[in-house]
Amino acid sequence: MTRWIGKHAWNIGLAALLAALLGVTKLIQPEFGVSGVESLTRAALPFAFATAAMAVVVIVGGIDLSVASMMAVTGVTAAVLMQHAGDGSSVAVTFLTLLVGVAMGTVNGSLVVLTKVPDIVVTLAMLFVWEGVALLILEAPGGAVADWLMAAVVGGLGGVVDWVPRALILMVFCISVVWVPIKRSRLGLSIYATGSDRAAAFRSGVAVGRTRVAAYAVAGLFCALGGLSLTMITGIGEPVPGPYLLASVAAVVLGGVTLGGGRGGLLGPIIAVFILRLIRLMLTLMAVDPNVTTIVEGAIMVIVVMIGGLLTLKGRRR
Repeated sequence: MTRWIGKHAWNIGLAALLAALLGVTKLIQPEFGVSGVESLTRAALPFAFATAAMAVVVIVGGIDLSVASMMAVTGVTAAVLMQHAGDGSSVAVTFLTLLVGVAMGTVNGSLVVLTKVPDIVVTLAMLFVWEGVALLILEAPGGAVADWLMAAVVGGLGGVVDWVPRALILMVFCISVVWVPIKRSRLGLSIYATGSDRAAAFRSGVAVGRTRVAAYAVAGLFCALGGLSLTMITGIGEPVPGPYLLASVAAVVLGGVTLGGGRGGLLGPIIAVFILRLIRLMLTLMAVDPNVTTIVEGAIMVIVVMIGGLLTLKGRRR
């Protein structure tokens, strides 16, 4: 038990912080309860998928600045194709949208590996490319989404577990189905080995190039889930990327993933997403000016990222 606690101390600390913030929120707004948690979870859903995408790329030793743009592409793709589709067709559209995300992630990873240009430069360029693609697909917010998809993120499970948000179950299910098998497979070991030391991984027989491309493809899949979830929440497609890039980086760092790669998981960053969303909610409930709220939220994100960068540099010097 002691060893387990020591291994997961950071995640336990984040969970305790989240519980404390929920308590403070209850003190600020006594009416905050099941419906408030459900709204918080629904709002955090696209941020969680964006964070999962960023975490996988950071673990492999890279970074992807195009996560928000890929979410926009997949979101508008689903909204346009579902506009006149029935329930059966919308299922096919959902899988097609996921494939589009995987394809975009594969393109990003392939460009990084083949050109040997730093990840940050390639993905910065692809940010504008995918943003343009999203605007070509849908010039303004519009389209539609299947009713069964919208129902999947609204309300609770019903019955005695009605207090459990459907959005939370969807989040846990999707991330677990994708990440848990990968983490326990040879690909997962290769991702961590590549992120820890690319040269050592290569000498150990790891196909470093293919591993990096695969990590970006997984990130693209999570971005597709994020784009779909955003469309499910709003009911329409939004071609302009949302504020998911810096938020995902901040959540990844706060969640215990080392910016240099090779260490961390997805549980911590997902808890960090809720912490950051809850801080924003608390400021809103305290009637803090929205502009000040944005400044505070941005300052927190920048500080977290800077601390993560300093810790990474300190680790490399050792």
